[in-house]
Amino acid sequence: MRKLNALIAGSTGYIGVQLVKLLVRHKNVNIKYLCGNTSVGKKLSFFDKSLKSKKLPKIINYNNKLLKNVDLIFTALPNGEAQAISKNLLKTNTLIDLAADFRLKKSSEYFRWYKQKHKAIYNIKKSIYALPEITGKKVTNYNIIGCPGCYPTSVLLPLIPLIQKKSISTKNIIIDSKSGYSGAGRGIHKKHKKEILNESLSAYGLGFHRHNSEIDQELKDSTKSKINFIFTPHLVPMFRGILSTIYVNLRPGYSIKKIQFILKQFHKKNRFVKILNNNSLISTNDVVNSNNCFISVCQTKYKNKVIILSAIDNLIKGGSGQAIQNMNLKFGFDKNEGLR
Repeated sequence: MRKLNALIAGSTGYIGVQLVKLLVRHKNVNIKYLCGNTSVGKKLSFFDKSLKSKKLPKIINYNNKLLKNVDLIFTALPNGEAQAISKNLLKTNTLIDLAADFRLKKSSEYFRWYKQKHKAIYNIKKSIYALPEITGKKVTNYNIIGCPGCYPTSVLLPLIPLIQKKSISTKNIIIDSKSGYSGAGRGIHKKHKKEILNESLSAYGLGFHRHNSEIDQELKDSTKSKINFIFTPHLVPMFRGILSTIYVNLRPGYSIKKIQFILKQFHKKNRFVKILNNNSLISTNDVVNSNNCFISVCQTKYKNKVIILSAIDNLIKGGSGQAIQNMNLKFGFDKNEGLR
């Protein structure tokens, strides 16, 4: 089988570098172009020394002429930039976006949450919001693939199966998520001193974090009714990893054992989602540097309430690994290729 030629735009950010580290191990992909703005002429090993021994092209500026030489375009760019690239795609190109440009199905919602007009509205209908364990092979019908955000990934993997089975109340779902500061990108170092990042826990985006929009969109799609939830994200003093703590009310007739059974049945063929024994206390250390999502259902002092713990690596399962999962599904590669 011929290797697919890939271009990575935004290759020097945390997710871009992590994507390259995974793709260099993928037997079906050849990294043809690495693109950046302020890093033109540099090697990617400047940003990650573990890539020093890898044969990689030097970083260049992106231009549309490059599209004729590649099959795949991965975009890990600031919001809005993948939209511009999408307008120039050739029929032979597949765009996999790791930012938010093709996560929302309505341009009005994109403007509401991201405060910028969508530059490729006609491409929204040609794209798919692709959470691999949920959308599966539907990605084969699309050449523009929007990968979910990191927080929503940790939230939707446990909640969608339970909402579809009508096992939990869709009212008063409380989502408390904590992420390593890499989720904010390299720019966070310009805003905060290193000692603050390493020693401080902070809440942000209370009630209005952008990921509210896609959590709401996908939960509504799974049940076709209104979902009532509160989502609060936090930055914690570590580099990578997300732990989401989700508080839900059980519907009559459901118990903690039945909740675990539903999750196990739904994800039994999903290699990267691990449903642990009930009341397992999980941490980000369990999943860091992997494409796994660990989920545990925990009891509370109230019989009709449970706590769901969900942990992922925001740079892999919440970003680059998920993009590779979607690529593997799109082109019929081994599901585990590049992610073992």
